[in-house]
Amino acid sequence: MRIRTRAGVWLLYALVAFVFVYPLWTVVATAFSKQQARLGALMNVPHGLTGANISQAWHLGVARGLLNSLIVVAVGLTLQLTVSALAAYALARKRFKGAGLVMLAILATMMMPEEVIAVPLFQVLGKIPQPFTGGTLVNSYGGLILPLVGWALPVYVLTGFMKRVPLELEEAARIDGAGDFRIFWRIVLPVCRPALGTCAVFGFLMIWDQYLLPLLVSQTPKMDTLTVVVTSLQASQEQGEGVRLAAVLILAVPGVLVYLALQRLFERGLLSGSLKG
Repeated sequence: MRIRTRAGVWLLYALVAFVFVYPLWTVVATAFSKQQARLGALMNVPHGLTGANISQAWHLGVARGLLNSLIVVAVGLTLQLTVSALAAYALARKRFKGAGLVMLAILATMMMPEEVIAVPLFQVLGKIPQPFTGGTLVNSYGGLILPLVGWALPVYVLTGFMKRVPLELEEAARIDGAGDFRIFWRIVLPVCRPALGTCAVFGFLMIWDQYLLPLLVSQTPKMDTLTVVVTSLQASQEQGEGVRLAAVLILAVPGVLVYLALQRLFERGLLSGSLKG
């Protein structure tokens, strides 16, 4: 009976692993195969390894889209974490009237689907002038980045962590003459590194996977982000499956690298939240 139970558990593990590994294997095998893979086959085997599909996808706009996405995610994530940490510090460590309403308003933004706010947001961006150029934020990096700066999730997570920082640390620092910014930078923020790692991973994926807003804001191919370029290639009938899945592979790699780089902080942040929440 015990052997049957153990065999059933391993069979379930194998089935779950297959469900997650199969799509990734199909993308990698097809992207590096000289021959076209059959998408309906259970496990494709590459017929001769080649980098031609990667090279062709790279010259079909993937390189330009990758550069735009890296610029947007680097600037957007930096601003998002900075604004979120400062807002969380004010909500967690300062007492002022209406703090609860402010947090409620921030959390309410999480309940609005992106599809609902994308068009009104695009119209607002079309009325905000750019400095020096005379145009609007539409079709600019500012228009791609600015809507991503405010996000409720990191504010909520960081506020919860900052509330747990002992008040004695802050009081001791004030006795030593430290101001608000020094306490925030030297005491509160280092304690919240696991939460920052968690927010960085979620924030990166949120910005990296953006599709609808970049599709509306970028009016020319040179401003397309990688998600828009990959979607355009997927819709094209001129390119083979190898080229299209090579573009998908390039789109997936940065997210995996960021998760591996921040894995320890990410897990510590989730574990801290589950134990103390």
